[in-house]
Amino acid sequence: MSGKNRPKKGGTERMAMNEQLLKVQMDKLAIMELPALYMRGLDRLDRDLLRAQFWDDAYMDYGIYAGDADGFCDFCMAALADHDRNQHMIGQNIIEVEGDTAYGEVYFQAYHRVRSDAGELRDIFICGRYADRYKKRDGIWKFSYRSEIVDWARDDPATDGFLEGSGNIWGERKPNDPIYNRAAMARPENI
Repeated sequence: MSGKNRPKKGGTERMAMNEQLLKVQMDKLAIMELPALYMRGLDRLDRDLLRAQFWDDAYMDYGIYAGDADGFCDFCMAALADHDRNQHMIGQNIIEVEGDTAYGEVYFQAYHRVRSDAGELRDIFICGRYADRYKKRDGIWKFSYRSEIVDWARDDPATDGFLEGSGNIWGERKPNDPIYNRAAMARPENI
């Protein structure tokens, strides 16, 4: 065997380390999808999608809600139902994987278009972090604990009236949001 093709000393250990690193990165990637789907569930008022991100024995503590996943999803749907629109953004994800358990700190920014008691359009921003614990069961990662930590918030008059009649495509709730219309995600034939 030529020196070029001979395995280097420690190659087996390096390969095992690379496989472990790859496994951890794959776990992190799967975990990072949970907050994204969670946010879509909130923004589109899709209770089933939101609920699917939690194990049945998951526990949430948001200060304004503490309890199980079903109660939490009901709470969220009721809290957001009268909003004109919502958009939740995810910032940095810091995830530490420890076998089949992982811990995360996920930064977020939540926008809520609401109406005041007088009917005035308001833009509410709530920003902070989620403190998460994830569990992997039968190869699937889901939330087993989630808490919301608010770092700042603001409530401003809406100022986007200049976009009325602009032709922009506006986000909506499920099933009317454009993301659910896969047929529209193609170039029209007559162009």
